Amino acid sequence: MSTDPVVIDGGDRSCVRLLLELRGRIADMAPGTVVHLIAGDPAAPIDLPAWCHLTGHTYLGPLDGAASPTYALQVTAAPTPTSPESPWRPR
Repeated sequence: MSTDPVVIDGGDRSCVRLLLELRGRIADMAPGTVVHLIAGDPAAPIDLPAWCHLTGHTYLGPLDGAASPTYALQVTAAPTPTSPESPWRPR
C-alpha cells in the first residue's frame, strides 16, 4: 500500500453524484488507504462525514491550505453497503 493519498477530484458535482462516484472508486482500494476528495459542493462538509459514519469509513476532516475545498477519509476494511441508487441509505 502506498503512503501517498489517493486524490479524487469531484469538482462541482452534487453530493449524491459525488458519493456514488466515491463509493465506486474506493470499492477496490486497500483498507487504510487515505483519500483526499476535492469537492466544491457546499453540502460536502456535512454530507461526507455523515456518509463516512454510515458506511464505516473514517472521516479525517478538511485539509487546511488546499487550493480547493478538500476532505480526507480513510478506507475501512468492511464498509457497510449502501443502496445502488442512494448512497446515503443502507442496503
